[in-house]
Parts: sequence; structure tokens; C-alpha cells
Amino acid sequence: MSNSKVNHTVTDELLLRNDLVTIRNMIPDGSRILDLGCGSGRLLKALKVDKNARVTGVERDQTKILECAVRGVPVVHADLDDSLTFFTDNTYDYVILSRTLQAVRRPDLLLQEMLRIGKYGIISYMNFGHINARIQLMFGNMPVNRNLPRPWYDTPTIHPGTISDLRNLCKTLNIKILKEIPLTARGDFLPGLATVCPNLFASNCIFIISK
Repeated sequence: MSNSKVNHTVTDELLLRNDLVTIRNMIPDGSRILDLGCGSGRLLKALKVDKNARVTGVERDQTKILECAVRGVPVVHADLDDSLTFFTDNTYDYVILSRTLQAVRRPDLLLQEMLRIGKYGIISYMNFGHINARIQLMFGNMPVNRNLPRPWYDTPTIHPGTISDLRNLCKTLNIKILKEIPLTARGDFLPGLATVCPNLFASNCIFIISK
């Protein structure tokens, strides 16, 4: 198979997630990347192929670990709720956390670990303050939408939060937010307003953070 065919296939795998495409595009060539909760390794494979990145994933799901192996992505079997002390300080350029922060027991501790291990953190964060979610809550129901497809009784989310909540947490932890990239999904209400008022109109937001 030609390299162009491989690159095309890797890119196609990311297209279902605009946050992953955005993250892939912002990573400099040759970076050292750690992806916490890397899933099946789609993003890491794309970074390895497209950006010549040195990649490592962390994942607890055995099925997804096997998928990483099929993709040729090195992965460590670990739970993000446990200690990550087997990673030494400042060993990566970027530590990525994609739609995972809301599913760990202590998001505050994990953010601090990200910036111990890496120079920068990149967080893809689902916004529970989005207007679609607020409307559903107004009618007495927990949100179910494209970004949050599972009902309240069958979801890994244990810490739903808003973009404003994550900003406040970073402030509490003395973490610098270097950049915010608000994102929208198909069907979002008034998507053009996401950059004006992301806490209300962005269904997802990428944060770039540092110490």
C-alpha cells in the first residue's frame, strides 16, 4: 500500500471527530506525544504517520489496547485514576486528554500530572453548558446529543462540567490556559456564535495548557 493511501486512510478515521482533526493539525512535526485514554489509537496513528511524532498511549480497555497494537501504536495498560508515576517528569512535549477528563475520579490531580509529565497539555473537553444541553435540562431531562450520545444511567461521565468550570479549575490550580479552540457539531444551535460565547454555543472546546 502506498504512503498516500495510508495517510488517506488515517485521515479518514479521524474525520468523525473534528476535535481529533484539530489536535492532529496543531501538533508540530517530530513531537513527543502521550495520549491519556487513547482509545483505539486513531489519533496517535495519525500523528505517527502525518507528523512523524514519537507516540505513546495509555489505555485500560483491553479490546482497545488490541486495536492500538493492530495500528502499530505503543500503549501502556493503566487506569488514569491510578498513579502515573511510572512516567518521569518532562518526558513529553504534549500530553493529550481527549474527552476523558469528565470520566476520571479526580480531574484536578490528572491535570497536574499532565503538566508534570509534559511541557504542554491538550484537553478536548465536552461542554455540558451548551445550549442544547441547557434546553434538555430545562425540560427536566439529562442531556443526550451527538457529543453525549449515552443516557445518564449508561455513561462514563461522572464529572459533567462547562467550559467556565474548566477555566475556573485551571485558575485554582495556577495552570495557564494558552489557547481555547471552541468547536461545534452538526446540528448545533447557532454554531457561528461559538467563538463569541463558547460556554453557551460550543459543544466541545480544546484547551492548550501549561504550568
